[in-house]
Amino acid sequence: MAPTRYRRRPRSRSSRRPDLNALPERALLDVRLCDLGLRLRGTELHARVDALYHELQRRGLTLRPHAWLSTEWFAPDGVPGFAIPFFLAHPRLAALEQQQMNEVEGGTEHSFRQLLRHEAGHALDSAYRLHERTRWRELFGSFNAPYHRRYQPRPHSKRFVRHLPNWYAQSHPAEDFAETVAVWLDPGSNWRVRYRDWPVMSKLLYVDSLMREIAGVEPLVRRKDQIDPISALTLTLGEYYEEKRRRYRLNLRRVYERDLKQLFPVRKNGHGGIDAANYLRHARPAIRELVASTTGAHRYAIDRLLRELIVRSADLNLVVSGNGAGTNGRIARGVADKVSQYLAGGHARLTR
Repeated sequence: MAPTRYRRRPRSRSSRRPDLNALPERALLDVRLCDLGLRLRGTELHARVDALYHELQRRGLTLRPHAWLSTEWFAPDGVPGFAIPFFLAHPRLAALEQQQMNEVEGGTEHSFRQLLRHEAGHALDSAYRLHERTRWRELFGSFNAPYHRRYQPRPHSKRFVRHLPNWYAQSHPAEDFAETVAVWLDPGSNWRVRYRDWPVMSKLLYVDSLMREIAGVEPLVRRKDQIDPISALTLTLGEYYEEKRRRYRLNLRRVYERDLKQLFPVRKNGHGGIDAANYLRHARPAIRELVASTTGAHRYAIDRLLRELIVRSADLNLVVSGNGAGTNGRIARGVADKVSQYLAGGHARLTR
């Protein structure tokens, strides 16, 4: 997936590295990304990348994907390597990410290793041009299918592996392949047992056969490009988080409006009908209990999301279609399903 584009710079403003632990927060937010003085080599992150190399070696694979620090996790198409978010390279920056976004993607050793294996799947695909194979396309789909920032997962589908959160394998054929490779590569996944009798087993067996085929074979693509390395980005930490929050809120608004229009029609020609916003206000306790009982989420987090949906429903002038308890129960369950998906995807982070 392509990274978010940021401004680049020819060289650093200062060769002196700031003491990130000593800087007050206001001063820290004024530091440019390129002046943070971060590096991958010699850190715990580098040791974890080495552990990934050992996993690849045990499988007989010769590729050693190169890694670099950037703004997010991504593996550029055609480049057999991947970027790691800069904030994971320093505890102070990880704490700042948590404070600013209420989440640190890859912040635990387990999630970091999951993401490494996923990105290794992309790197292997680029290194050997695997997506050009007919069987790859038959099983996973078109590599050139458009990417959508948001997708509608099918939580109970057994045609995809379950590795990263939010059923990420369902987001795009390239992600489906990378997720399948990640499960295959994980020495603790026990995939032959876990996915026994699932339709996704055909994908796993194909990946197993494919990796045996390229074992010991030198990569066809050996590019060492580093896309948007942290050392080339001139925006400050404050600017980075302002832009990141703006993109996040904009994406969420689009998701909420799309989903609400699937549940409620738009009022036509000023005709009557129960306002969807009013319906949601009255149904909120029932919906809250439905979501809480199935997800275990805190009711405060559920309420925050429901408040956002009420505001969006009023803005869009949506109404409730049909009438009767049966219709209302169906709508309530539909809203509850959407809210549960939002909570699983971390959508409650920035709705306040």
